[in-house]
Amino acid sequence: MTKKIIALSVATTVSLFAQSELEEVKALLEQQIKVTQALQKRLSKLEAQQKHLAKAEKKHTTEIKKVQQKQETAKKAALDTTPTQQRGVTFSQKSFLPDISLILDTSYVSRNKKDEELKHLEIPGIAHGIMGEHSHGHGHSHAPLNAHDGFNLNYAEVAMQSNVDPYLSLTGIFHLSENNFEVEEAYGETTGLGYGLKAKIGKFRSDFGRINVQHSHVQDFSDMPLVYTAFLGGHGIDDIGAQLQWTLPTDTYFMAGVEALQGKNPTMYGVDAIAPEGDEEDIVVDSPNQPNLLVGYLKSSFDIGDTSVLYGVSIAHGDSRINHLEHEEPHAFVAKSYLYGADLTVKHYFDSYSYLSFQGEYLYRDMDGDFYTYSDDTMTSFDVTPTVKKQSGYYAQLVYAYNRNYRFGVRYDNINKNDIYKNNLPVDTENNFDRLTAMIDYTPTEFTRFRLQHNHNSAMFNEEGEKQNINSLILQMNLAIGAHGAHAF
Repeated sequence: MTKKIIALSVATTVSLFAQSELEEVKALLEQQIKVTQALQKRLSKLEAQQKHLAKAEKKHTTEIKKVQQKQETAKKAALDTTPTQQRGVTFSQKSFLPDISLILDTSYVSRNKKDEELKHLEIPGIAHGIMGEHSHGHGHSHAPLNAHDGFNLNYAEVAMQSNVDPYLSLTGIFHLSENNFEVEEAYGETTGLGYGLKAKIGKFRSDFGRINVQHSHVQDFSDMPLVYTAFLGGHGIDDIGAQLQWTLPTDTYFMAGVEALQGKNPTMYGVDAIAPEGDEEDIVVDSPNQPNLLVGYLKSSFDIGDTSVLYGVSIAHGDSRINHLEHEEPHAFVAKSYLYGADLTVKHYFDSYSYLSFQGEYLYRDMDGDFYTYSDDTMTSFDVTPTVKKQSGYYAQLVYAYNRNYRFGVRYDNINKNDIYKNNLPVDTENNFDRLTAMIDYTPTEFTRFRLQHNHNSAMFNEEGEKQNINSLILQMNLAIGAHGAHAF
């Protein structure tokens, strides 16, 4: 009996406990339902408020657009009744500030020839004084890049660019070295002629060929190709004048351009009158009419998958007044001169940063005129010899970009033709002047580049007519700060 009572008590206790837990769960569930209903009410209220705000914002935006449209209409009407000069001043002062940048190019050079030897070396019948520092006369000296053994401050480039008004932009690029200040480029360029037309006026690098228009810090090697340096000097065609380009409305890129330039290039053209050094008023040959140099070119490109091909042909024609009467062996050359060029660039991308690029150019020049030398030691009269020069050369380079930081490149330069005729008779001259270059560069950021380059140059001869083998090791550093425009392909 006692056992039955105990069992009944236990069962009753368990039943009461379960009933109590059930009631507690029901109470919690009812409370949760009330909370959920309250949250749903708040959510509905918030959604209604959000719709109201969206309608208000849309209405406000529409009103702002209407105001802006009215302002634009009023602005256009004001421009139609405002003089052009006043429009341009207002536009440039209030809306535009120029992009300004500074680029430093410096290097350390080790050569197997001393500096004093370099300035006397030449490419026979083609060029001399292209490696060492030399004078242009009138107290102005010039040194090519990496001219000196040891450390070189090649240049500091200051560049400024901005829109002047709705129709023109202005660019200024200035080179500073230890002893010289030079306006490398300063030109105005149209921004909206329409019909694919673009015009430029001022001082600028010509679009002749492929590499001439590129600034030194853009190029793949630390120096210009040998044929450019020999035919046009270290600056190439960089002159004062006007340019007109027309990009045709075709599916593939096709551009035609013409330029009229002063023709001051001292290596192939020049504008000096020829007169004895002792009597500059006794002019033997007048200076040419200016503008003296006319340049024309056609350029085109197309893509095949991930490969881009750019090619072109160029011609430059002008009168030559090459005046070297102050040199150790005084002479001058007066001629009608033509320079022809053909260029090809092929660039294949493996990904966004890795690519393989081939670039090459062939230049041919034809100069027909007279060679002037002094008749005697008095330097008051000249002997004149009819002279014709037909010379050509090329370079070919291959550059591989492993990634965005490392690139490797090789270049071969050759001047393969050097035909000179004096008094209609061929002159026995050297041919086949070449140079081999290899480089590796490291670009940690887009503003910094370090380059190690080796040149083996067997194109130069000394005053005794002996070929010189010149080996140069160049460690170059290029740094840039400020806003700088993107470079062309």
